[in-house]
Amino acid sequence: MKTIDLRSDTVTRPTPAMREAMMRAELGDDVFGDDPTVNALQARIAEMLGKEAALFVPSGTQSNLIASMTHCQRGEEAICGEMSHTYRWEAGGAGVLGSVVQLPLPHQDDGSLALDHIRAAIKPDDAHFARTRLLCLENTIGGKALSMNYTAQATALAREHGLATHLDGARLFNAAVKLGVGAQEIARHFDSVSVCFSKGLGAPVGSALVGPREFIARAHRWRKMLGGGMRQAGVLAGAALHALDHHVQRLSDDHALARRLADGLQGIPGLTVEPPQTNMVFADADERGRGLIEHLKTRGVLATGLYRLRFVTHLDVDAAGIDQAIAAVREHFNA
Repeated sequence: MKTIDLRSDTVTRPTPAMREAMMRAELGDDVFGDDPTVNALQARIAEMLGKEAALFVPSGTQSNLIASMTHCQRGEEAICGEMSHTYRWEAGGAGVLGSVVQLPLPHQDDGSLALDHIRAAIKPDDAHFARTRLLCLENTIGGKALSMNYTAQATALAREHGLATHLDGARLFNAAVKLGVGAQEIARHFDSVSVCFSKGLGAPVGSALVGPREFIARAHRWRKMLGGGMRQAGVLAGAALHALDHHVQRLSDDHALARRLADGLQGIPGLTVEPPQTNMVFADADERGRGLIEHLKTRGVLATGLYRLRFVTHLDVDAAGIDQAIAAVREHFNA
């Protein structure tokens, strides 16, 4: 039985063409700054996102942590969402390792943070308070793409109050494809952006932090301190370059498969399915859903249920796999 892994878009394997690109990559020592493939990737992603410079790092978690530590001094505050990756899913690193105070705000239904909530959260210049320094947004957030109008308004509000802005754009290209804009159009609103190559783009490892040249120079020191300096990292950068060349536009295929899955799950008694915007399908089950994850595993379908049922499509999933998942879910609820 073929296994259909819908736990995350991080589970992809490099395609044969990507493996060939990794094999051909020119190598150096990136800690010395002389790996030509890493340097090419950094220049490429900076140009794609309209920034001056970029830094290749092992993970999106490290990229976001470096951004927080570069933007904020010890004891300064970053506003974020209560379900954002930087707050909920990165083990408290900003507070533990960066001494950055994170202030989580509730999300609206579309994944955004209410402008009034952001405004009210910004502290006055008073010794009693942590100095509010940074606004962190995430796009996509829970599979939802923040609108361009909201992004412009939220970042303008931050600038009005002297805050820096950072975007956790782990799935930035999913958002761009969904919104029908270039990734640069989203990134231009932010001082810094983190983007993952190992999620929807299908590379095995790596993220990039982009921003102004001076900012990235300071970020480079934090990367070294956090153990993120890699040596012959061109084998990984080669995969990311291949992904940028070949795996961006195909994200629309993942979005279409997510819609196929959601459509196939509609109408099941005991299961409520949220219409997807990008490559994530969320669902809520009543008591009839108990044991669903375990049942799916016996049918060769892997999914997660940490806080809601979540299915994520990616380049290693096809229509037949989606139909297999639909049949397995329906079998459980019809039992």
